[in-house]
Amino acid sequence: MPWNPEIYNKFKNIRYQPFYDLIDFIKPVNGMKAIDLGCGTGEQTAILADKFKEADFLGVDSSAEMLDQSKALESDNLHFRKATTEETLASGEKWDLIFSNAALQWSNDHETLFTALIDLVNPKGQFAVQMPVQPENKLNVILAELVEEEPFKSYLKGYKRDSPVLSIDEYAQILFDGGLEDIQILQKVYPIIANDHETLYNFISGSALIPYIERLDGYEQELFIKTYKERIAAYFPKLPAIYSFKRLLLYGRKG
Repeated sequence: MPWNPEIYNKFKNIRYQPFYDLIDFIKPVNGMKAIDLGCGTGEQTAILADKFKEADFLGVDSSAEMLDQSKALESDNLHFRKATTEETLASGEKWDLIFSNAALQWSNDHETLFTALIDLVNPKGQFAVQMPVQPENKLNVILAELVEEEPFKSYLKGYKRDSPVLSIDEYAQILFDGGLEDIQILQKVYPIIANDHETLYNFISGSALIPYIERLDGYEQELFIKTYKERIAAYFPKLPAIYSFKRLLLYGRKG
């Protein structure tokens, strides 16, 4: 997936607040072996490594474009590796902290995935994850409806990526069954105030829109983008607009 760090980072401040809210759950532990799954450009992993200096951090991401920007951030307690979450799981390596901010929504079958990740948390270790609530966020809903319509369904050859994000109750059960204690689960709205519709389009164009855009070329891509922008404008007729972007924060500690 061809991630564009420049587009993604246009909304850096908006994307950082849930990250800071998530790390507030984490307890410092001497010698903590920690991993950041889906670390992107590594900037947030560097903040983690600086905050928890007693820990050794590994940032992992599947995007070479993102990781290109992480090289200058490496330090004695921070390193990076190109790998998918699934490849990291397959290694069987265990951790004192598994952290992931706005990344695991790109991995499928969360019941299996989260169960397997929690199995890799050492005793007394911590698990901290944040994800957008894609099934409820309106820009995602509009997108999901659009790709089911013609001519786009044909253009995309029927491709549609259904969100793997589960309900709060389902995550609570998975965390509990995995032996986590001090479970904290929070759904929080991080409002985006947009002075124009292009801002809303740009916000999603750097993430959930990517797998659709990369499957279209020329006129098909132009029509898809034009129609999607029209749908956004129709849903947000009043400017400035507030987009109530919902995120899910999950935390637990192994017994």
